[in-house]
Amino acid sequence: MTPRDPHPATTPVTDWEGFGFDTRQVHAGEHPDLNAGLRVPPIAMSAGYVFADFEDGADRFTGKSTDPIYSRQGNPTNWVAEERLASLEGGTAAVAVSSGQAAISAALFALAGSGDHIVSTASIYGGTRILFGRSFKRFGINVDYVWDATDDAEWERTITPRTKAIYTESIPNPLNDVVDLRRVAEVAARYGLPVVVDNTVGTPALIRPFEHGAHIVVHSTTKFLTGHGAAVGGAVVDGGTFDWAGSPRHFPLVTDGPRPGVASMLERFGTAAYARAVRESVVNDIGPSLSPFNAFLLQQGMETLSLRMERHVESSLTIATWLEEQAEVESVDYAGLPSNPLYELAVRDYGGRSGSVFGVTVRGGRDGARAFIDGLSVFSRMTGIGDTRSMAIHPATSTHATFPAELNARLGITEGLVRLSVGIESVGDLIADLRRALDRVAAAL
Repeated sequence: MTPRDPHPATTPVTDWEGFGFDTRQVHAGEHPDLNAGLRVPPIAMSAGYVFADFEDGADRFTGKSTDPIYSRQGNPTNWVAEERLASLEGGTAAVAVSSGQAAISAALFALAGSGDHIVSTASIYGGTRILFGRSFKRFGINVDYVWDATDDAEWERTITPRTKAIYTESIPNPLNDVVDLRRVAEVAARYGLPVVVDNTVGTPALIRPFEHGAHIVVHSTTKFLTGHGAAVGGAVVDGGTFDWAGSPRHFPLVTDGPRPGVASMLERFGTAAYARAVRESVVNDIGPSLSPFNAFLLQQGMETLSLRMERHVESSLTIATWLEEQAEVESVDYAGLPSNPLYELAVRDYGGRSGSVFGVTVRGGRDGARAFIDGLSVFSRMTGIGDTRSMAIHPATSTHATFPAELNARLGITEGLVRLSVGIESVGDLIADLRRALDRVAAAL
């Protein structure tokens, strides 16, 4: 009989705190599968969970136990993705949901109710403006916009006693007009408000808003985090740094007990209290849970996030620089270009690498944009961003089509503006495709 190795195998790592970003994007959230030793976390396709006994079931429903009740609240596959994203963003906990719009809604519904108020920076994704102006308004939550985030007087005029949060995007879609998150956080601190940042375009590979003073991060995980355009999803990440009890604003879902005899989320979960409130008081009630299958695809996507973002950004800077030199182009909205007024901020916070979603305005207005988009053959004509595939869309007739002309003009959504999302194809092929499209623009002028 062969004797055992006198040096037993070391225990695999399960706590990835302190490891590098690239290591955590591969491993964080994984725990040993004691049943089969599976290396890749499996897809847990189950709607519910068995209770050990009568008391165990009661404890789960009264909050004495945090073990799962139903997959509407959470699922083992989702937990891997949630823990991994929280690790990459530097947060305390994350909640996976069914889409990016669900993430924005869940994040803000946990903070504001009927009669409350949200303040947002003006340059945000068109779909988010529609969400705020239609569904939020219908639910009694009003949203007002600050156009100049450097203007203290405008903040003062816009924030009211009923304001419950400041919302912004790290890299706004579609104009790449990067936001000074430190500045926004300073304003929020003066008013005792949490800062919610949509980091879909930035991703934690480029910027981690918590390091700049934000308190909550949301993602459309459909985009760069998943990366392949095959699974819709979203997530809310708790930074664990907002002083819920000390704020002059009241956040009952976090600080108040849900019923007599049950402690508040803050008392029970501390720095992860807000995430728990999102999970139990919003996602559980409304039901925008993420499919375990889509959570599995999200896990797979995050494993290569930093590698993909390196290619996305490298190609974007090359393409933006090239486009700026073309005669058929009026302007390029990419903060990483030295000619851009936000270049210094982009260098400070992004090293000049301001993502891969940006606008290009071609000559000829809508006719020029039509010729340009119809001339593309490698870029896909479609909605969406953050895919491995490059995409192009005309905001004025799509994401911003329902807005008044005056609002679009103020937002910079012109008839000649085309939004590009640069994928990971060979940059030479992408430039050649853009050149052929610009040739059609030249012929139409």
